[in-house]
Amino acid sequence: MDLPHGSDGPDDRNCTRAILVLGVGNTLLRDEGIGVKIVQKLEAEYVFSPNVELMDGGTLGIRLLDPIARAHYLIVVDAVQNGQPPGTIYRLPAEELEKRVTFKNSLHQLDLVESLAYAEILGNRPYGVILGIEPEDISPWGTELTATIEARVPELSARVLEEIERAGGSYRARIPSADPMQ
Repeated sequence: MDLPHGSDGPDDRNCTRAILVLGVGNTLLRDEGIGVKIVQKLEAEYVFSPNVELMDGGTLGIRLLDPIARAHYLIVVDAVQNGQPPGTIYRLPAEELEKRVTFKNSLHQLDLVESLAYAEILGNRPYGVILGIEPEDISPWGTELTATIEARVPELSARVLEEIERAGGSYRARIPSADPMQ
């Protein structure tokens, strides 16, 4: 169900497909933390239908199995090293991630592939896509994104919102509080 972005919110009865938006990465490694930062940005700026869960997966790895297994549609946001210019945005089906695991083009691939495999064994493997961006710098101990990646944050965020709608979720802009203490 898709609602206009200015609506009061979705009708709970029509939101049945569980959608998990999982931001992964290490925020101490500059651009490697892009997935977590995108999820934080979306949580701050939007309200989502009840069937959409945004989760900061950080570097939790296999501990993400339970939320992944509960989802029908999994959207992973991550830094993806694929040999293209920094800032290149990718949309990869989860199956593509499994085929490329030997190339280790995402720093969290092994954990994600393992979690997806276990979810399949448990009988609930969600359809999944990876929305990623080619990092410029993943050097240790920097918490800020590079200017190249920061400039691409609006487009990557928009792509995540599009994917949420494609999966059957909806969202609206969060109304800022008039109270500066909130």
